[in-house]
Amino acid sequence: MEPIERLRPAYDLMIAAGLNILIALLIVAVGWWLSNRVANMLRRALGRTNADATLTPVLASLALWSIRVIAIVAALGKFGIAAASILTVLGAAGLAIGLALQGTLQNIAAGLMLLLLRPFRVGDYIEGIGTTAGTVNEIGLFTTRLTKNDGVIMFVPNSTIWANPVTNYSANERRRVVLTFHVPHAQSVEHALGELQKLVANDPRVIDVPAKPWIAVTDYTDTGVKLNVGVWTRAGDHAALQADLLRRIQPLTKPEPAPTLDEPQVAL
Repeated sequence: MEPIERLRPAYDLMIAAGLNILIALLIVAVGWWLSNRVANMLRRALGRTNADATLTPVLASLALWSIRVIAIVAALGKFGIAAASILTVLGAAGLAIGLALQGTLQNIAAGLMLLLLRPFRVGDYIEGIGTTAGTVNEIGLFTTRLTKNDGVIMFVPNSTIWANPVTNYSANERRRVVLTFHVPHAQSVEHALGELQKLVANDPRVIDVPAKPWIAVTDYTDTGVKLNVGVWTRAGDHAALQADLLRRIQPLTKPEPAPTLDEPQVAL
C-alpha cells in the first residue's frame, strides 16, 4: 500500500473535522447576527406600540440570548454532542455558577420582582438609599440605570433597590409645595398675608385639588413671625413652582424701610 493511501483516512478525518468546525463557526456567526437583528426589530416594534417601556429591554434581551443559546447548541451538535448532554452539562454548570454568584442571582430575582410589581417605571424619578436618586432609564435583569440631576448615569444593582425603601416622586399626579419663611416685626403680617394670597391666586400652576392653598401664621419669635405656605400643583410643575415661589416671596420678608426726613411722619 502506498503512503498516500495509508494517510487517506487521516486526510478524510481532518477534512470532515475542518468542515464541521467551519459549519459550527458559521452557525454561531449567523445566530449572533440573527439574534441582534431580532432584538433590534423587537425594540423598534415595541417602541411603535403602546407597550410598556419598562418591559422592552428585558424582552429584547430574552430574545437575544435565546437565539444565541440555540445557535451554540446547534453548533456543538455538529461535533456529535447531543442536546440532552449539553443541557445536562449546562445544568450542572449553572448550579455551580449559581452557588458562586449568589449576589448576581439576587439581582436577577430582584429585577424580575421590580418588573412584576412595578414600584416604578421608566421615566419616573426615584430616590433610594444613599446616593441612589435619578430618573429611571432602564430596568435590566442585573442593574437599573438612572440619570441623576446633573446628567451623570448611575447603575444600581437591582437587589439594592429591592431590599431598601424607595421614594417614587412621579407616582402621584399632584404634589404639595410647603414653604416656611420669616417676617420681621418691622413688617406688617397682614400685609404679608395679603400679598401671599395674591401671589398664590394669580399663579395658574396652583390647583385646588385635593385641597385649597393654605397660608397661615405658625409661630412667633423674638425676631419676627413665621408663616407657612402650602399649595398643591401637578407633579411636573412642582420644582419650577417651588423655585418661583421662593424667589417671589423673598422680597416680602424684608422689613419696610424707615421713613426719611423728607417724608411726612405718621403721628401716633
